[in-house]
Parts: sequence; structure tokens; C-alpha cells
Amino acid sequence: MIDLLVVGGGPAGLATAIHAAGSGLEAVVIEPRPTPIDKACGEGLMPGAVHALAELGITVAGHPLRGIRYVDDHHSVEALFAPAPGCGVRRTELHAALARRAAELGVPVIPARVDGVRQSTDSVRAAGITARYLAAADGLHSPIRRQLGLDRPDPRPPRFGLRCHYAIEPWTDCVEVHWSARAEAYVTPLGPRLVGVAVLTAERGPFDSHLADFPLLSRHLTPGAATPVRGAGPLRQRVGSRAAGRVLLVGDAAGYIDALTGEGISLALAGAAQLVRCIRDDRPLAYEQAWRKVSRRHRLLTESLLRARQHPRLARRIVPAATRLPAVFTALVNQLA
Repeated sequence: MIDLLVVGGGPAGLATAIHAAGSGLEAVVIEPRPTPIDKACGEGLMPGAVHALAELGITVAGHPLRGIRYVDDHHSVEALFAPAPGCGVRRTELHAALARRAAELGVPVIPARVDGVRQSTDSVRAAGITARYLAAADGLHSPIRRQLGLDRPDPRPPRFGLRCHYAIEPWTDCVEVHWSARAEAYVTPLGPRLVGVAVLTAERGPFDSHLADFPLLSRHLTPGAATPVRGAGPLRQRVGSRAAGRVLLVGDAAGYIDALTGEGISLALAGAAQLVRCIRDDRPLAYEQAWRKVSRRHRLLTESLLRARQHPRLARRIVPAATRLPAVFTALVNQLA
């Protein structure tokens, strides 16, 4: 019987397996898709994520990110990262780097599907493998979370994300967040001739129609997109608990508020470290509190910003307020960074 079975071989699952291997635990990853897996993602790593990856023995090549810039039709304000730069990196390159590190540590990745999970008082079994614990890293719409009855309804309008790339020279060394009345557009420099653009919105529609709400941004985006548009959503996922018996949720499967603050990878890495610490100590019930502690600041700030975004009068004041209070804006950005 192995120590940890990880269902899902994306960044959260691989980071969990790498942490487990580094702690002397035997881990196996189940992932039916070949690496790397692309996904709609803002692709900007906060400084905390860059540091967490380095602690796992992982470095990624990308474009240094100096900070965050908020932009609307009349205002622009930027907050620089105080501790160290972030990094703009393609999702596929990040995934490949994590997969290489897992392979270096001897973590097996089995190409199989999990149709269900069975557990007893001292073990859990899935895909024909028995383990002491199972980490469900199976994504935003986690089938395991649903099977365990951990999903909770959310009455608010759903939000969605769309992302593509442009083969142009970056005009910024920050993550630019462009605000319109209906949506936000995130610009992330990824390389000498590559820029990622992600749109977050509560309204369905083609990517180009959403870009029309951002005339300042659209002027930079010629020629056309270099990669197909990818989508994700609904983004918000409410979860009753991060643990059910010997099954623990990690990454997006553990719950998601919104991509507004761009911390998905940072939270996945932090959650992976806490999950492994709890199973190493045979204290699975401690994981819920540990997860809440490492995600508290993110949950508070993201929820507050999202609530403001959902009220038109407040939404129009977000960028002007950051412009008038640059020190406060910088402090909030670095709280997340």
C-alpha cells in the first residue's frame, strides 16, 4: 500500500506528489492525458509562486514581471512587487517543468482514469490502487468532489474566463489588468514575442466581442491571435470541506472564488505543502484549518474585490480609487504577492 495516491496530474497534483516525495512518502499520480496540458489561465506567477517552485527544485524560463498595473479608459496605476519579481510563463512550460521534477524524484504517473473512490477506516482505493490517503487534484469541476457530496450551490451569477496569445513584443513588464463596465482583461508578457490575454466576464460571447470593450488594449493586439481561444468556467466553486475521510482536495478542486487576483498557482502550491504535512503527521482532519489559514488573505481580498465588481457604481471606482491611493494599492498587491 502506497502513502498517497494523487488523482490529477496538473500543476496542483504534481506539486503535491513532489512535496510527498521530498517528505519521504511514496506517491503515485493518475492522469489520463499526456503532459503538458494546456488550460485557460492568466499565466502570471506571483513572486510567492516563483519562490515556492524554487523550494521544490523548479525554475521556469519566462518573462520577469515587475508588478501589477490597473488600467481603465482614463486612469492607470501600477504597484511594484517588493520582495522579488514574478514571472510570466506559458502554462504548458510550467506543467512540463513540474513533470520533469516529479520524474527526477521517481514519482510514477499512470495514464488511467478514476471512475470512483472507495475508502475504509485505514485506506482509500481508486483505479485499482490502494493508498493510505488520496489527494483529489482533478480540477475546477472535480468529479471526486462531486462524488463525495462536497459541492455547495452558489446563487451569484457565474463568471467565465477566456484566454489566447498574440505573437507580438510585450509593451509592459507588469501584468496589466484592464477594466471595463462588463469585464476585466489580463495582459501577461510571456516572452520576447509572446503576450497572453485573458478576459474574465459574467457575460457569454466570443473573445473578440469582449475585446471590443477595451479599446486601449485592442490597439496593441495586431496581428491576430497566435493560439486558439480557450475557456474555463463557471469559475466560482463553493466547497463544504477540503477533506472527507482519507480524501483531501487540493488546487482548484479545493474551491475557487475567482481569477481576479491571479493567485491560482500560488494557492495550489501552498495547499499541496499543507496537505502533505497533514498526511505525513497522520492528521487529515487538520487539513481544513491549514488550508483556510494559507488561503485566508486571498479569500478575503478576492471576495471583497469581486463584490465591488458586481456593483456597477463600485466597479467604476476601483481603478480611480487605486490611482488616488497608490500606497494602499501597492500594499494590497504585495500582501497577495
